[in-house]
Amino acid sequence: MTPPSSATGGGRVAGSFRDPAGYLFERDGVLLRAVDPSFAETYDAVVASGLYDALHRDGLLVPHEEVDPALAPTPAHRVLRPERLPFISHPFEWSPAQLRDAALLTLRIQDVALDHGMSLRDASAYNVQLWRGRAVFIDTLSFEPRAGEPPWVAYRQFCEHFLAPLALQTEVDVRLRRLLVADVGGVPLDLASTLLPGRTKLKPGLGTHLHAHARAGRTREADAGAERKQARFSDQALRGLVDSLRGTVSKLTWEVDRTTWSDYYADATHYSDAAMRDKETTVARFVERVAPRRVWDLGANTGRFSRIAAKTGAHVVAFDIDEGAVEAAWRKGGLTIGEGEVLPLVLDLANPSPAIGWANEERASVGDRGPVDLVLALALVHHLAIGNNVPLPQVAELLARSARHVVVEFVPKGDPKVDVLLATREDVFPDYTIEGFEAAIAPFFEVRERADVAESTRVLYLLETR
Repeated sequence: MTPPSSATGGGRVAGSFRDPAGYLFERDGVLLRAVDPSFAETYDAVVASGLYDALHRDGLLVPHEEVDPALAPTPAHRVLRPERLPFISHPFEWSPAQLRDAALLTLRIQDVALDHGMSLRDASAYNVQLWRGRAVFIDTLSFEPRAGEPPWVAYRQFCEHFLAPLALQTEVDVRLRRLLVADVGGVPLDLASTLLPGRTKLKPGLGTHLHAHARAGRTREADAGAERKQARFSDQALRGLVDSLRGTVSKLTWEVDRTTWSDYYADATHYSDAAMRDKETTVARFVERVAPRRVWDLGANTGRFSRIAAKTGAHVVAFDIDEGAVEAAWRKGGLTIGEGEVLPLVLDLANPSPAIGWANEERASVGDRGPVDLVLALALVHHLAIGNNVPLPQVAELLARSARHVVVEFVPKGDPKVDVLLATREDVFPDYTIEGFEAAIAPFFEVRERADVAESTRVLYLLETR
């Protein structure tokens, strides 16, 4: 998977227009970054400082190499070829632990930058990605020399992109991560201050960096000359600020009690041991037959079957609607499996991640980040068809748009999990049968293999798009 882009040939990546220092573009399927001539002195100073070498050595910044500047569609000081990540996720798809790891990475990078006489000039959460089970920085041009004693220019942005949304998720309700969908600029500090409980004003970190910061922001907006009145900020003071932010962020943990799906497989009384073993064996065989490089596991829970796919060397994005399941998967670790990888993310298929930002192109929708080689849709169809009233043909169409191959599980009426969905509602789903499902997928897929799950009424299919 590649960063979302409407670029063709030497065109710019759609979400890479805000930074005057440079931009991303694609040429012949290769992702490249142009360094604008206006940023030449700054870029050369960062290189000479040894900062890039230090960040690459510690695995904090995605590696890059310099290539021919003539590759850029406009005059460029340098052209860089960064290592391309297999999937670009958005902060509103992260669980609290993932957002916290991204925040702590940003603060660590600021520390390393200060060690080299540099500083982060922006602290956007979109500058961080989750890769091989950890957070990694991706914006090579976010650094500048720290000349004199100015305050940290990225301080407010850090608080809006990381501190405010993390505080809201851990102190109020984890579902408030959805506020990040509403604004690519993060969560306004005055809004966060209003939504947070009054008790958080007594917590030194949140009281200072969020509540007092929000009040100071309103004061600055009322005083056009306030920025010029700010006190000088020594390196020692700046390191103290970073340390204080680190301590505040580190304490913002989500206490996951037990969410709807976080213990799904542990409580899988609808499966006998033999049925689970048979399902795992069949899914593994189907995956090996396809030999995918990129996989989406839709409704992945904590990633039990995602790991089966990753063992083949695939990069697997394990989507689940339940924040608790994603949090548990991330905290558990072990997401790098040989050459494969599992990336757990939060996603509601009935209301998926939209395209947001300028012209609805700055941050791509989840659909625009596909298709992939294989989709796993295990124990999923009944939740969409019965739980969300999505007709089976539309479920089939979505799967066909998402991947060349699909491994899908059909769970018929009479199964305990379907009975739970129908227990409190009228059964208005006469077409929800094996025959109805096979009729729904027929216009979109060829059935390559069909396998009954042992000791159950469930059926697994290996499908290939027509």
